[in-house]
Amino acid sequence: MSDPDLSAFYKMARAAVAQFPEPFRQSAAEVVLQVVDWPPEEILREMEIGDPLELTGLYEGIPMTERSLTWPSPYPDRVWLFRQPILAEWRERGDIALEDLVTHVTVHEFAHHFGWSDSDIATIDRWWE
Repeated sequence: MSDPDLSAFYKMARAAVAQFPEPFRQSAAEVVLQVVDWPPEEILREMEIGDPLELTGLYEGIPMTERSLTWPSPYPDRVWLFRQPILAEWRERGDIALEDLVTHVTVHEFAHHFGWSDSDIATIDRWWE
């Protein structure tokens, strides 16, 4: 059996977003969801990440809590999901469904859009326990 393709990952991520409660779902609809195999080199360089397997997802944009009507974002917010690093983590863990991992990464990155920091997310995210 082959690994799910980019389209399947996109569908899993969209299904996760569709489960967000309002008003989060409406705000999330404004975010571009980009699913690619690997993180772009420029992102890895900017983040000083040497191993692309270390980055499963990324939020790019201005969080809702930092937006201003007088200083709008020049670009749409974007959530990236990186298929190969997610697949590698899924294989390494071996104890979760791939759809659950894709959902987890999707929710984590969208939480940044809503203004949550990694430490905020960690206070309620029991994923790694």
